[in-house]
Amino acid sequence: MKMSLKSKVLTAAASALAVASVAQAQLVTNVSFTSVNTLIPDGQPTGMASQTTFSALPGTIYDVSVSLDILGGFNGGLYAYLTGPAGGFSILLNRPGVTGGNSFGNSDPGLNITLTDDGSPNNIHHYQNDSPVFNSNGQLTGIWAPDGLNVDPKSAPSVFDTAQPTADLSSFSGNSPNGTWTLFVADVVSGSDGTLVNWGLTVVTIPEPQSWVFLAGGVGLLLALNRRRKL
Repeated sequence: MKMSLKSKVLTAAASALAVASVAQAQLVTNVSFTSVNTLIPDGQPTGMASQTTFSALPGTIYDVSVSLDILGGFNGGLYAYLTGPAGGFSILLNRPGVTGGNSFGNSDPGLNITLTDDGSPNNIHHYQNDSPVFNSNGQLTGIWAPDGLNVDPKSAPSVFDTAQPTADLSSFSGNSPNGTWTLFVADVVSGSDGTLVNWGLTVVTIPEPQSWVFLAGGVGLLLALNRRRKL
């Protein structure tokens, strides 16, 4: 049974779209590490900021993950967020462990972790409930979802019980990755000093469709027409 010209054209167009989809799905991963080794002001909501810059990266953001290496201090006093160059706002830490039944939060001295929305890891705010692993420095380790609780870190502990994690890393999706990214870290409770040793930012982008993708569609149509003439 011979295919109609219309069927062949549609088949060729579908093939071209499949090629375009593959090209669109190819991701480019870029990693930037910034060595900081800066003391986080103890008991100071004004905190500190560290920045890193990307330039000339292709496409738009598909996924973002952050690594944090904070040594010492008191995790229950930490508040940290990330902002992007073209919008987006993610609360990475908001006093981990603070609840209506624990007004001080987790007392562990620092963390060496990766924060990501990918793969649905456990939320960092309740890490004490999820069999946490610590290194020889007493730092929390592992891969976690960002805190995301967009409330004042000085709120009453009961507020943390009802707040939902809305400020996650997906807020950067679809934006340009190029420009300056800012990490803000504060220790909002007086106690012991912590140090931001370093932090890392991984940005996965989706390249924009290239002109050859559209050319592939045209070639597919020409092939279909050429086969029609031979039938």
